[in-house]
Amino acid sequence: MEDKEILHAFKVSANKDLAFRKLVEEYQERIYWHIRKIVITHDDADDVVQDTFIKVYKNLDSFREASQLFTWIYRIATNEALNHLKKMQRRPSISMDDVYQELENHLSQGVDIDGDEIQLKLQKALLSLPEKQRLVFNMRYFDDLKYDDIAEITGTSVGALKASYHLAVKKIEDFLGKD
Repeated sequence: MEDKEILHAFKVSANKDLAFRKLVEEYQERIYWHIRKIVITHDDADDVVQDTFIKVYKNLDSFREASQLFTWIYRIATNEALNHLKKMQRRPSISMDDVYQELENHLSQGVDIDGDEIQLKLQKALLSLPEKQRLVFNMRYFDDLKYDDIAEITGTSVGALKASYHLAVKKIEDFLGKD
């Protein structure tokens, strides 16, 4: 089903659940991996994916189609993942640096991440980036999104995104050049 067909079917109350199932089938895997790169652990990613699709379901009737459906869903997923990280930070005496250290510890334990030492080092390099650069890098490099789509998702200008991406690449290269 195309996005327009899904949206049309969703507006017909008799088809709402079927249309939503099609939407989830279409986007669940991409959204999961997008979120997973932000929150790192499988369990957290599953929780955030569920929260994302609950929010999508509740707000799909008000989707104005001014943007593409997938960019709208990515924006919700990104915001939900960032909110999840902020909730982790709200625990008593936990700073954002502590949150990122905890995420890095999950990577080092290797329970949730497949791959070799280089993949682990890349993930650690990504965690060393500021939040915005990490998001832009993930969406551009791993998700292969166009700058225009990332701009729509993040509400940032294309020029600023390109600058963030290139800074992220430079920092990752520097990080990987250590040792």
